[in-house]
Amino acid sequence: MATTGFITLLTETMPAGMLPEMSRDLGVSESAAGQSVTGFAIGAILAAIPLTKATIGWPRRHLLLLAIAGFAIANTVTALSESFALTLAARCLGGIVGGLLWALLAGYAVRMVLPHQRGKAMAIAMAGAIVALSVGVPAAALLAKLVEWRYAFGIMTVLTLALIVWVIAAVPNFPGQPKGSRLPLTRTFRIPGVAPVLLVTLTFVLAHSILYTYIAPFLTPLGMAGQVDAVLLTFGLVSLVSIWIAGALVHRHLRLLMILACALFATCTLLLGIFSGVPTLVYASAALWGLAFGGTSTLLQTAVAEAAGDAGDVAQALLTTGWNVGIAGGGIIGGLVLSGLDASWLSWVALALLVPALATVLTAREHGFTKGELGSR
Repeated sequence: MATTGFITLLTETMPAGMLPEMSRDLGVSESAAGQSVTGFAIGAILAAIPLTKATIGWPRRHLLLLAIAGFAIANTVTALSESFALTLAARCLGGIVGGLLWALLAGYAVRMVLPHQRGKAMAIAMAGAIVALSVGVPAAALLAKLVEWRYAFGIMTVLTLALIVWVIAAVPNFPGQPKGSRLPLTRTFRIPGVAPVLLVTLTFVLAHSILYTYIAPFLTPLGMAGQVDAVLLTFGLVSLVSIWIAGALVHRHLRLLMILACALFATCTLLLGIFSGVPTLVYASAALWGLAFGGTSTLLQTAVAEAAGDAGDVAQALLTTGWNVGIAGGGIIGGLVLSGLDASWLSWVALALLVPALATVLTAREHGFTKGELGSR
């Protein structure tokens, strides 16, 4: 499950570390190249809810293998494509299977363990995504500089094929849900606590995506164009610490951890806005950013699963859609900011989005981001 998350998120975010190289090779601007991340997210937005509902009765391992195979196709086409339009189409295909996978992973992981281990199971399953951010994206950025960005997507295809063999050999199968047990989408959304979690997901990920997708253009005016991979590595390594903390404490301190995540990320964007000309503080901000973001997926997925109860699969699909709306919106809004203003505004726009995220967590104390121990209600 963790390796599947690794491949999913790395496929989604790799362009952030190689925008200059992709834009030159495909003959488009950096803001246009950034839409390769948006294209992935749009595919996930379009697919997560309808595909999850359509396949909710399928055997879980069959569905998992089908989605992973979709990544092999999408990454192969991206690696070989000479056309920006074809690249966007391949990225959209990756997003379609990625949206299905994100909705599938959390529920799959928790079915393997006892109820009191659900938070840790989600944390382990999501750890692969954070490894992708901490090691994968910086490595891909370095590979794009040393050789060519296409090799990174080719390597992803090889890893994906190996993962298919591993899943067949090691992952247990589970049946889908019986038709009569599925809750309608609108009823799931109205369950107390689900809507606040989705709102925080949207605003938090939107703020993250605005900065992460355009980190290279943000750092270039600061004289740090050659340090994109190092800044991303700083962010990613601290993210690993964050996901460990989230896995250890999520069941007792979900609300506190989410408040801290929003506050730390807001502090990061404030530092980047005021002290962006100081490289040391840029790295310190990247560390705060990683500490805030690393465990967020675990926190949000645990919160929506706890709130939704038996409607967990549909709620996870809603969460996946909100997450990818945030990523797509970050690519679009960040591109507009980059084209109409300048890169220094990216951190201020992100800060403006984190204010309602923090306010929502603070007010959703009874449902969504609860004070008590999860699973005790």
